[in-house]
Amino acid sequence: MTLDLVIRNARLTDGGELLDLGIRAGRIADIARDLSSPARVLDAEGGRLIKGFADSHLHLDKACLLDRAANPSGTLKGAIEAVSAAKRDFTREDIYARGARVLEKAICQGTTLIRTHVEIDPAVGLAGFDAVAQLKADYAWALELQICVFPQEGLLNYPGTEELLRAALDRGADLLGGCPYTDSDPEGQIARLFDMAREYDVDLDFHLDFDLDNTWRHLDEVARQTVAHAMQGRVAIGHVTKLSTLPPPQLDETIALMRDAGIALTVLPATDLFMMGREFTDSVPRGVAPAHRFHAAGLCCTVATNNVLNPFTPYGDCSLPRMANLFANIAQIGDPAGLDACFDMISAQPFRLLGREAAIKPGDAADLVLLPCATSAMAVAEICRPFWGMRSGRMSFEAPKPVLLAPESAEVGKVRSAESGA
Repeated sequence: MTLDLVIRNARLTDGGELLDLGIRAGRIADIARDLSSPARVLDAEGGRLIKGFADSHLHLDKACLLDRAANPSGTLKGAIEAVSAAKRDFTREDIYARGARVLEKAICQGTTLIRTHVEIDPAVGLAGFDAVAQLKADYAWALELQICVFPQEGLLNYPGTEELLRAALDRGADLLGGCPYTDSDPEGQIARLFDMAREYDVDLDFHLDFDLDNTWRHLDEVARQTVAHAMQGRVAIGHVTKLSTLPPPQLDETIALMRDAGIALTVLPATDLFMMGREFTDSVPRGVAPAHRFHAAGLCCTVATNNVLNPFTPYGDCSLPRMANLFANIAQIGDPAGLDACFDMISAQPFRLLGREAAIKPGDAADLVLLPCATSAMAVAEICRPFWGMRSGRMSFEAPKPVLLAPESAEVGKVRSAESGA
């Protein structure tokens, strides 16, 4: 068997033995110890090899807007208004350029699968969808992009929006999203979107319950509609910051409700932490849903980026290990098992949500990313930046290990020995 490439000394599982992967014609031809082949060799040096990270909730169309959209209040209302004003001047070319900037960051951080939410309404028309559809095609050499079209500023209160959503679905949008809290009739929006999703046979992904008032919520209606439309396993909800305010008994009831309805949860730590609790002057709540509790209960649960350099989130480098690390800090997770779960929520869980498999096995396309660590927990604890990635056996990025340039007189070896007690 002729191979094109052999990746040596890679770990496919935490604490697993070092294995070699044989690559032929862009696919994984074999996985074994000590593969014998004259093919070119790439040494993983004991690092952790994965299929890449998956970002289940990202907004490419409104990224990188800090130069034109200010949000002095830092509130959700201020962010929506700022982007609403800015997007009236969006063009397909402008959206493409800003989205490409973010995608290239994500690729170099080891992300190989993304679900991006794209705003659709009469103000912006289909410019965002057209630009992101072009990005999907142009960057297929490095990652897979799913497009979720949704009405950020309402559906029933914004005539013409439904027709545009339908046009986007007709032109290949992958799924449909919702944002009930901006609609004049939130439950009416939820019902209409479920009807459309069944009509087009697509999944649903809602922005939901984005505040800290737990005396009301739209989650219950989404769960009811999910069961009524037999869409268990095809609905996701993002943000749901109200969950951070629930006492344990009510939280357990909500976990059971979502488990029975087969609803996935996506938590956006950077945005939720930045926006929630601004009305408090002291003892400010974190406002981030306890994803680890839902994950431990067996629900499909993911941690994602949401926004990058815009009024909703004025920072971001598209590193999902950094996002998992931020969540671990918020949730005060420090044990290896807990950190493993955080890693799972940026890898296997979002792959599951987006309908893909994260396991590496013979016969699969050689879509691989190398992490400079031996375990998932350390990838989160140290915010590991990948060394390289490939798609279908072709290298998509490289970020070589930093090299220390100590002066010749430095006694680095002696210092290390002293620190280790040798």
